[in-house]
Amino acid sequence: MKFGYKASNEQFGPVELLRYGVIAEEVGFDSVFVSDHLQPWRHDGGHAPFSLSWLGALGARTERVTIGTSVLTPTFRYHPAIVAQAFATLGCLFPGRVILGMGTGESMNEVPLGLEWPEGKERFARFREAVKLIRQLWAEDRVTFEGEYYQTVNATIYDRPDEQVPLFLAASGPAVTRFAGRQGDGYITTSGKDPSLYTETLLPAVREGAARAGREASDIEMMIEVKVSFDPNREAAKEATRFWGALALSPEEKWGVEDPVEMQRLADALPVDRAAARFIVSDDPDEHVAAIQRYIDLGFTHLVFHAPGPDQAAFLRRYGDEILPRLRSLGPGVDV
Repeated sequence: MKFGYKASNEQFGPVELLRYGVIAEEVGFDSVFVSDHLQPWRHDGGHAPFSLSWLGALGARTERVTIGTSVLTPTFRYHPAIVAQAFATLGCLFPGRVILGMGTGESMNEVPLGLEWPEGKERFARFREAVKLIRQLWAEDRVTFEGEYYQTVNATIYDRPDEQVPLFLAASGPAVTRFAGRQGDGYITTSGKDPSLYTETLLPAVREGAARAGREASDIEMMIEVKVSFDPNREAAKEATRFWGALALSPEEKWGVEDPVEMQRLADALPVDRAAARFIVSDDPDEHVAAIQRYIDLGFTHLVFHAPGPDQAAFLRRYGDEILPRLRSLGPGVDV
């Protein structure tokens, strides 16, 4: 089992967030993952430091933790070859410590640059093509690639680590999840949804994808971002989730919203109970761990904790003292 910290670059500026990443290593977390946003989900108090610059700084300031994106979109703002180059460099600088987590993206990070946001079918097609090109650039020299969306001519990534950076593929629906089972070194999803989505849709899709590729599901590292709000004051823990009210908006409610000001307006109109429902909200360590164990029992082996509160240093130290030791004493979960 691995336990990580989600560094929220939508909520904190780069210097403050870097301090939290360093503290996460100090208190015993195994990994630090950062989101990759051009814009945050709210305007007031929002941030959006550039994840790739930040990961370089984090790697230099830490010694042990695995670092990576959860997640980056390699299909619109970035050409896949640039993503391949960036993460090959990170892999050389911090060997064995870097993961490239990727997903199909969201419109608010792409449309503001004048890009058109296509339907899901095209986004998935671009994603598959990007994964293929990145892997090819990491394995071969002078790559000429003639895809439907991306092309290269005699392209070479000249600085590559001895071992390829693992690719973790994020998905919340069955089609992309099956693709993650076929092509990913790891799979990423998020917590706080109907339990049947995991048991009846997502985990079977990972198994199906792996089987189609002649792999075992156990070959794939199963990562889940677990939204937690843990505070000695339960009401404070609940209230802290307001910042992330956009997480509670349905896909229909936020479809076509690319402006953080408008996203914030929609989120702030929701009752706090709706935002809190996406989080494990608790003031009791044993209750908190019992709620987390449900995801371990499903078969997830890498849990990355995303906390909403403004005092992340206090959260990290509290987790290091009270939660991580309890989690490490648990037995392994069931196989996926």
